[in-house]
Formats: sequence, C-alpha cells, structure tokens
Amino acid sequence: MKQERHPPSQPPSAGGAPHSPAPAGGHAGTPSGVRHSLRAFRHRDFTIFWCGALVSSTGSWLSNLAVPYVLYQITGSAFWVGLVSVAQFVPSVFLAPAGGTLADRRSRKRILLATQSGMAVSALLLWAVWTSGQRDPAVMLVLVGVGGVFAGFNMPTWQSFVSDLVPRGDLHSAVTLNSLQFNTARSLGPAIAGLLLAVLGPSWTFLLNAVSFLFVLAALAAIHPRAGRPQQAAPAGMTRQFLAAPRYIRRQPGIVMSLVVSVLVGMLGHPIFQFTVVFAESVFRAGPVGLGLLNAALGLGAVVAAPLVSGWHHKLRLGPVVRWGLMLYGLSMIGFAAAPGYAWGVVALIVVGGSFLAVISSVNTSIQVIVADGMRGRVMACRIACYTASLPVGGLLQGLAADWLGPRWTVCGAGALLAAAAVTLMRPRGRAGLDRLDDPHDDAHLCTAAT
Repeated sequence: MKQERHPPSQPPSAGGAPHSPAPAGGHAGTPSGVRHSLRAFRHRDFTIFWCGALVSSTGSWLSNLAVPYVLYQITGSAFWVGLVSVAQFVPSVFLAPAGGTLADRRSRKRILLATQSGMAVSALLLWAVWTSGQRDPAVMLVLVGVGGVFAGFNMPTWQSFVSDLVPRGDLHSAVTLNSLQFNTARSLGPAIAGLLLAVLGPSWTFLLNAVSFLFVLAALAAIHPRAGRPQQAAPAGMTRQFLAAPRYIRRQPGIVMSLVVSVLVGMLGHPIFQFTVVFAESVFRAGPVGLGLLNAALGLGAVVAAPLVSGWHHKLRLGPVVRWGLMLYGLSMIGFAAAPGYAWGVVALIVVGGSFLAVISSVNTSIQVIVADGMRGRVMACRIACYTASLPVGGLLQGLAADWLGPRWTVCGAGALLAAAAVTLMRPRGRAGLDRLDDPHDDAHLCTAAT
C-alpha cells in the first residue's frame, strides 16, 4: 500500500513558485506496478461501486455509439453527429454548479441514487421512442438532452463520491481506477454495440443501456461511504456557496492549470471519439462492426495505460505525464487522420485512448489531491462545467469543418493544435506551468476562509 505523503499545509501564494514535489525516484521501498495501481480494490465499498459502475458504463456506451450511428445513417451529416455532444453535455455546463454545491451539502449517495434513476428512465424512453418507429433526429436529441440534465447533477457528485470510498493515501489509485472502469466500458460497450447494430439493430442497444443502470443502483444500495466528510449546513444560498468556488480556484494555480488542460482536451482531442462514426462510414467503409472495433481500440488503449499511470504515479510527477501525454495525444490523432487503411487507424486509436487516459486521470487526480475537502464538490463541478462546455464547442466546430474540409484534414488539424499546445505549456514556469499540477493538498481551514 502506498505510503501517504504529508505535504505542507499552506498553499502557494498567488505569484509564488511551485512547491517542490517528492523526488522523481519516489520513496525507497514503495511498491510499484500493477499491484500498487490496484490498491483501491482493498476497500470493499469501492470494489462494489466500481463493479456496478463498470456494467452501467458499458451499457451507456452501447447508447453512446448507437445514437450518433443512427443519426449519421438518417442525416448523412457530421454536423448532426456533433449535435449529439451538444445535447449530451450542454445541460451539464449549467447544472454542474448546482450539482457540485449539493454534493458538498447533502448525502452524495442519495444524490447518485436519484440521478442514476433519472438517467435510467431517460434511457428507457429512448428505447420506447425508437421501437415505436419514431425516426425524427430532433426527438432523439431531446431525449439525449433529458439524460444530460440528470448527468449534470450526477457528474460532480460521482467524481466527489470516489473520495468517500477510500482513504487519501489510495485516492490516486481510486481516481485512476474510476477512469479505468469508464474506459474499459468504452472498450467493451462499442464492441458489443457494433455486433448488436449489425445483427439485431439499435433497439437492443437502447434497451440494454436502460437495464444496465440497475447494476449501479444495486451497488449504491449495498455500500456505506466513509465517515468524516465535512458536512455543510451553512445558511448561505446555493448560488452564494457555489460562487465561493471560483474565488477559491483563483488561489490554486494547480487547479487552474488542470482546468486549462481539460478544456484543451475537450475542444481539440475529445471530438475524435464521435468522429469514429464518420471515419467508419465515409473513410474506411467498415460498417457497424468495424465502427465498434474502432471505439474498442480507444478503450483498449486506456486499459493498457491505466496500470502504468496509477502504478508508477509516486515515481512520476503529474506535470511531465500530462506534458508528454498531450504531445502523444496530438501526434496519434495526426497518425489516425493520415492512416492509409483501417488496421493502421485501429493502432493509432489505441495510442489516442492511452494518451487520453493519462492526461485526464492525471488532471483529475491533481484537482482531487489539491482541493480542500469542504470545497471538493463545488470545485469538481467547476472542472466538469469547463470540460463539458468545451465538448459541444469542439464537436460542433469540428463537425462543421469535417463537412467542409473532410474528416481527415479536420482531425489532423485538431491533433496539430493539441501538440502545439503541449509544446507551449512546456515552457512557462510559475503560475502558468504544468509543474503546478503537483501542488500539495490544501487544508480544510482554507475552505472556511474562501467561503
């Protein structure tokens, strides 16, 4: 089990230099590798939650692949594929702040039970509409948006809830394994969805997604979160409480840098996950099974990268991991755009998936480690709002560019911009450097000062 570091209690000053992290070599005698990366599984509640979430996330990826696939079949437009991101993520931009504030004031388990139930109902409605013969793309987008409303409350609570299931010493493992279950689902779900779309049609993908929510609901009912989280019964209104979060974030350069990286990934890197539909249909002519394998390659890359990121995190600083992860992310996107054939495209997407996992799990871990415990839900809500706001913007812009320039040039250009951003962020020091991702934990009393 990892030996927990005890960083200084005071945060960096507004213009000060970064705190010096532990030496790159890590602690002598600290275990490394796969066993170290899986240490969060030593905790019963986390293991139960992870297993239920894996089944539910796999079901969600059935729908996540089927919706853009059927919309592209109906409309023939990459722009409509981009609109899926708008319907899915825009509600989170506006609702995540409320969700984050609730996560700091109320039982996170109860919030998750409510939001997961709402998402299950919206998934069931999508299945019912499709089986009734309704093929209006606008109706499908509305139902995706309904699920996005519940997701807006769900996501900041979900991210914060992970810290309630493990001690801080195992937090990095828990955050990375949470990303691992999502990306394992991204590998399994699309592969299953491709087969279902080819053999049974979209209705089964929508139905199985709705059923899969039962597993995470059962897991939530069976676990008991750790005690000790600060409970806030403050009389201040929800808006006033949430507005304390941006003021707090400005005092934490490491969190600011995490938000910057998240937006870059959302605008430039994430749209490739939707563009596999366009490439499978218009570039590689691969059909639904081939589409499923393209998305499975993204998940496979993340599964391979997760033990490396988590198992060696105490020997590798987060700043360099994000720096080189962004560079590899951009270059592998260029490789996918220029792939001469389907097999080369699959290989490139494996690298894309691994780079995505390394970057996103590292910036998530940075925030989770730095943030004061009493601000965790609201700060995670800010992170989710920034990230989810960038997803539809990037999806729409790249969708329009793909209709105009073609998908290859669009993905190539986005990859080049992402690589250029990585080079740019290598240079600054002080508040603007990626080294601030390794800032230490902020003590809870700073939350009181911020609010």
